[in-house]
Amino acid sequence: MALENKDVAAQQAQNFFTKGVAAFERRNWDIAIDLLLQCVTLVPGFAKARKVLRAAQIARFRSQKKGGLAMQMLDFKCKMARIKVQGFLKAGKKETALLECEKLLNMNPINADNVHLAIEVADACNMPDAALFTVEAALENNPNDLEMMSRAADYYMAVGEYAKARDALVKLDSARPGNMVILKKLKDAEARTTMASGWEEAAGKKGGFRDLIRDKEQAAKLDQKNMTLATGDAAESLIAEAKAKIEAEPKNINLYRALARIYSQNKRFAEAVETFEAAREVNPSDPELDRALTNAKVSLFDQQIAALKEQGDEDGAATKEQERNQFVFDNLYDRVQRYPNDLGLHFELGLQYYKYGYWDEAVSEMQQAQRSPKLRIEALYYLAMCFANKGQRDMAVMQLETANGQLDIMDDLKKRVVFALGDLAEKAGDLEKAFNYYKDVYGADIGYEDIGERFQRVYQLRQGQQG
Repeated sequence: MALENKDVAAQQAQNFFTKGVAAFERRNWDIAIDLLLQCVTLVPGFAKARKVLRAAQIARFRSQKKGGLAMQMLDFKCKMARIKVQGFLKAGKKETALLECEKLLNMNPINADNVHLAIEVADACNMPDAALFTVEAALENNPNDLEMMSRAADYYMAVGEYAKARDALVKLDSARPGNMVILKKLKDAEARTTMASGWEEAAGKKGGFRDLIRDKEQAAKLDQKNMTLATGDAAESLIAEAKAKIEAEPKNINLYRALARIYSQNKRFAEAVETFEAAREVNPSDPELDRALTNAKVSLFDQQIAALKEQGDEDGAATKEQERNQFVFDNLYDRVQRYPNDLGLHFELGLQYYKYGYWDEAVSEMQQAQRSPKLRIEALYYLAMCFANKGQRDMAVMQLETANGQLDIMDDLKKRVVFALGDLAEKAGDLEKAFNYYKDVYGADIGYEDIGERFQRVYQLRQGQQG
């Protein structure tokens, strides 16, 4: 029964989060804060909700523009609230103190005393994410606060944001040159950043990042050298040369990439896969290497499927296609677990969930992906499609309208978004809205999907209503 109650709370929290994010995007700060506060009350460890909550608190506070007297009264209220929080903390009621801190930050999320107390409570609750969001908020409003910057670096390391930790420590090193503690932390952050990026060889070496740049330049040169398709004896000569270089430099990942490229150009995908797998044994933490290996395996599957079809073995081809599809899904799921900060992978996994009709799972991944400026609009579109398939029309429209408002040119993505808005409006019986949406798409591309048929149908129905 306890497990069932926990599941119910998690689902309720997810619902509050979804609605809270929607309110946040509409700039309804009060509603967003109320919904997100309920979310973190139900599930204190819901980090994404707490991060959006912090952003909403700051946005509302900035929009209020309180005067001198109002700020004095607010400071007094905050002081009394801090005493209350400290009382809960001393009594060992950590979760209550954490919740009361959110109420404190609702009043003033950038007050230094409020921020320091919120960090102390988050630390006591062993919640580095919550502490980090609070520190980031403080830094945003006072970027020269070295104490906050130092704390931010520590929390970035704790949650695996190594590149951000490195950047913060570089600034600290500039402000406090010669500080051995900062230098030690900076070296550790640099090492972890390079390892997370898949270039372990650059970590811990003198001039490690200069070596990394040279590695990139070498990779580009090797790619350029192998760009021209070599076949037959020429290919065999290049393969032999590449293998000899690998034998001489077995830890040089770029040499493996070059050899795999030659194999792939000659459609020898099985050997390309073997080469990438050998490279992964040398460096198992390179996300780009993982992606290249995945692409080679998919190409091998496609080659095998084509061969089976050519042989007339349709059943064998269908079985192999199922194997390929399962591999793609399992591989993406695994890579998301290994590289949780790669928003592109979250988007690709979301597409897989969407493809197979797992709407809730797709929503979760697309909500992550929309944090990427590059993928945000596309993710909003698929979020909307998920909500539409779940029968949550209002939520779908909300996502699509947000996306539409950020698209200025009627390109393929905007056509998809506006077309979907028209479809939802038509299904809801709102012919006027449907007509206007369809008209925009029809005017831009008369051949898009079945827009001509839809436009004429809605036009006639609309005329009938007006007549």
